[in-house]
Amino acid sequence: MSRAWLLPEQIADVLPSQARRIEELRRSLLDGARSYGFELVMPPLLEHLESLLSGTGHALDLKTFKLVDQLSGRTLGLRADTTPQVARIDAHLLNRQGVARLCYCGPVLHTRADSAQGTREPLQFGAEIYGHAGLEADLEIIDLALDGLRAAGVDDVLLDLGDARIVRAVLDGHAADEAVIEALAHKDASALAELSGAMAAPVRDGLAALLRLYGGAEVLAAARAALPADAAIGRALDDLAWLASHVQLAHPAVRIGFDLADISGYAYYSGARFSLYGAAANAALARGGRYDEVGAVFGRNRPAVGFSLDVKALALAAAERPAGAAIRAPWGEGAALRAAVRRLREQGLTVVCTLPGHEHEAQEYDCDRELIEVDGRWLLRAL
Repeated sequence: MSRAWLLPEQIADVLPSQARRIEELRRSLLDGARSYGFELVMPPLLEHLESLLSGTGHALDLKTFKLVDQLSGRTLGLRADTTPQVARIDAHLLNRQGVARLCYCGPVLHTRADSAQGTREPLQFGAEIYGHAGLEADLEIIDLALDGLRAAGVDDVLLDLGDARIVRAVLDGHAADEAVIEALAHKDASALAELSGAMAAPVRDGLAALLRLYGGAEVLAAARAALPADAAIGRALDDLAWLASHVQLAHPAVRIGFDLADISGYAYYSGARFSLYGAAANAALARGGRYDEVGAVFGRNRPAVGFSLDVKALALAAAERPAGAAIRAPWGEGAALRAAVRRLREQGLTVVCTLPGHEHEAQEYDCDRELIEVDGRWLLRAL
């Protein structure tokens, strides 16, 4: 038997029930962003590779599918992350002097999934603020991300905070290569000791201290005692304390933790970064932070902060929603029946017409009413 119809590994069709949940979340997230004043942009799925990978680092290069443009002969990439594209839009197409709030939602493609159970075709939603260097923008992005998870019905949310400036200050000019970042993120003391063996003693000691600096609010005080007395570290710790206090006031049910060693996930963080976890999720549901250098390669280096998430993964972690209510109606050629169905649909209601011979089949929609004829008039009756 032919297997040509089988999809590639970790690529899957989305069937009606799950597609409905994903689409409801997509609309909820975009409506939430619009309520904050974010404007929707729709970057293309593919573009020239050098633009797509500008300033993003080696990890995103490995994730990006590449192909040759038959018109120009140049190498194109299928986007694996939308942030560089939005930075290009801000720098070259909008070119605003003030603040720009931009959001997006569309598929991205990965050569490899982030986990064995993950997909190589996430539906990425994101929101970004350009043009404001203050913590007010960081807080707004975190608020929007938390509001999105709450609207999705995600319970027991953990906000994990860190700051890329801390790791970079501890490294004191040494390259923050991927191996060091991974060792810090995975709390791998032996690997980190080997990688830092040739570094100066203060750097080795600082990196070793970072491995212990994760947990609750006590981490910030411990960091001030254990890490070098560096101005950049002090500012980063002050910023994290400010963000945590303001988030706790607005979202008292959210648990807040700190991991000062972890800046994995994106190579372009330049300041505070965060991850959001739900009680039922093994991996972060959303990641974000400040990446002020993301527009530099496009000739317009201005402040930027944002977050993104996979709507498909969020749908799996979100609270189950009941099937949409609908009205069942018979199929018929009569003008009165067709007009009654049309009026209901114009009111925004879902009307499922039962096609001849299919009266007893189950539907995706939960039909709680039906359209019946009474004395020549079409009326609604509860089921």
